[in-house]
Amino acid sequence: MFPEIEMIKIKRKRLGLTQKKLAELVGVSQPLIARIESGDFDPKLSLVRRIFEVLDEVEGKAINAEKIMNSPVKKVDAGARLKDAVEIMMKDGISQMPVVRGEKIVGSITESGVVRIMLERGTAAGRIKVEECMEPPFPAVSKDECLDVISKLLLSSPAVIVCEGDEILGIITKHDVMKALKF
Repeated sequence: MFPEIEMIKIKRKRLGLTQKKLAELVGVSQPLIARIESGDFDPKLSLVRRIFEVLDEVEGKAINAEKIMNSPVKKVDAGARLKDAVEIMMKDGISQMPVVRGEKIVGSITESGVVRIMLERGTAAGRIKVEECMEPPFPAVSKDECLDVISKLLLSSPAVIVCEGDEILGIITKHDVMKALKF
């Protein structure tokens, strides 16, 4: 048996997966996983690759920011009117976006922030500039950041921005993480 095949059982156990759960995720039977792990069956390379892909996905290593980000990112200038930002959000069906000054991220705007401003200021909200009511910037990660780190950041932020230097590459929300985990 190849050392890679011996690693299947070790990795599966370390991740707390049963043979049955791994089989479901891979799309094979539980007895086949048992036979592979015991060395009674010599699987095709394509099956071994698929098993490791699933194990890596469970571990969060195979899913990185670049794979789940949405791009291009809608953004709004800090000097724009709040009304214009809301129109962009409604037109594009998004619930948050970064606020920029030039190409530099200086804040964020979210649906909940807009609702809060509308409640506080009423109809006068249409004359407010985005920079007057923006929230702190979303956390930023590199395109190679793993799903585990991104998920933890999303526990306290509505979105995560994917950047390379000052360039905005993409945006990730909780919805994107749920899609990646195939819920």
